[in-house]
Amino acid sequence: MTDQADRTTGRGVRVAYTAAVLALAALVGTLYPHNAQPPDAPPPGAGGRLPAIRLDAASHPIDQLRDWAQTRAARSGIPVRAVQAYGYATVVMARAQPGCHLGWTTLAGIARIESNHARFGGALIAADGTVAPPIRGIALDGTGGNAVITDPVATAHAGRTVYARAMGPFQFIPDTWQRWGTRADVDYQTLATALQNATPVTATALSGSPDNIDDAALAAGRYLCASGGNLATGHAWRTAIYAYNHSSVYVDQVRSAATSYDAGTSP
Repeated sequence: MTDQADRTTGRGVRVAYTAAVLALAALVGTLYPHNAQPPDAPPPGAGGRLPAIRLDAASHPIDQLRDWAQTRAARSGIPVRAVQAYGYATVVMARAQPGCHLGWTTLAGIARIESNHARFGGALIAADGTVAPPIRGIALDGTGGNAVITDPVATAHAGRTVYARAMGPFQFIPDTWQRWGTRADVDYQTLATALQNATPVTATALSGSPDNIDDAALAAGRYLCASGGNLATGHAWRTAIYAYNHSSVYVDQVRSAATSYDAGTSP
């Protein structure tokens, strides 16, 4: 994790979590080859222009992306509802932080590695974005090469030590979700200040759920933009993905998947 990410998150998706992510990814399917890229290699393509949508729509602005998503889902093998989530998060971040240049393909690349687009363990995405059954990683209890990371909220409720598990289609650990978790299904103006300033969305009504693919994709977008800055540059893009998971192999896997999605194919 970069110094910037350490300052802004306290403890985010860090190297201790690498083994858990790779273990989950191995269960999802065959990992992409590790084709090491130089630090200044250009980022994957952003997947082309997204259609203009009204973020101030009276209800469910994500529905405006259905036709766009259906075309890309047919080419990539990603569920339509997942593509909508990635596209919507990209549109929102482009409005809130135009200097970030987040591409929906990057979010898709991460989600492919983390949960096979919310399909791990037979999970499905409901119309409202809820992923069920909930996707959980292994307990971060120090075994299998993982560090010990506890879930303080769950520990307080249980009266015993509860170890953190990565949650949802983007596999957030609890304290990272507490910092970046964002409810996507609210009007843009309600979110604008927090998104533009990269500040925590602490209000319960806005914190969202890591088990909702819309919320998780938007939270991942916030994290990446804060960690990397201008993701249109190769160094910044790599910095952001490396901050998400401290593994060069992971960075290259995300790049491989995102590059395939940019080309309109399935990895």
